[in-house]
Amino acid sequence: MSAKLETLSQNLETHLGERIKSKKLALGEVTIEVSQADYLGVMQTLRDEASLGFDEVIDLCGADYSAYGDGKWQGLRYAVVVHLLSVTNNQRLRVRVFADSNDFPSVPSIVGLWPAANWFEREAFDLYGIVFPGHNDLRRILTDYGFIGHPFRKDFPVSGYVEMRYDPDQRRVIYQPVTIEPRENTPRIVREETYGDL
Repeated sequence: MSAKLETLSQNLETHLGERIKSKKLALGEVTIEVSQADYLGVMQTLRDEASLGFDEVIDLCGADYSAYGDGKWQGLRYAVVVHLLSVTNNQRLRVRVFADSNDFPSVPSIVGLWPAANWFEREAFDLYGIVFPGHNDLRRILTDYGFIGHPFRKDFPVSGYVEMRYDPDQRRVIYQPVTIEPRENTPRIVREETYGDL
């Protein structure tokens, strides 16, 4: 571990202590996991403590772990992953927090700390259905307003639930149930005894 990462790791332990559930170093970046209850306080400390000084949100995204590890995942299903940058200290950090409920995933909003998280949280809401209490304008950002479901969830069907088309008789776009029959593609396998022989 480089001296810079060692210093970051020590500062995290000093200022966050028991609030860190796990800490990992991979690919030259530190990842910490915190509980949903501690998330907002941890994020405020990461921003306000001078030795940490994470003043920018680089990215915030949702994740669905239901099929992680070939379906062997036993933990909570939905997580929010935040990438932070400290320009002053020239360091990066990844923070992961799991939503306490799989039925109604919810993680506190950090828009009050970093306004740049606004559209990132809206995207995680739209695509994964993760709700961010404290967000003042949580609405869909990529899908249509009438869209049903959250398309990045692992259990969302590839064809979706509804399709839209222009109806020339009604002179408007209409929504109807999906007419595409689900099918499973099976790859072709070459099983010739002499395949590849000269």
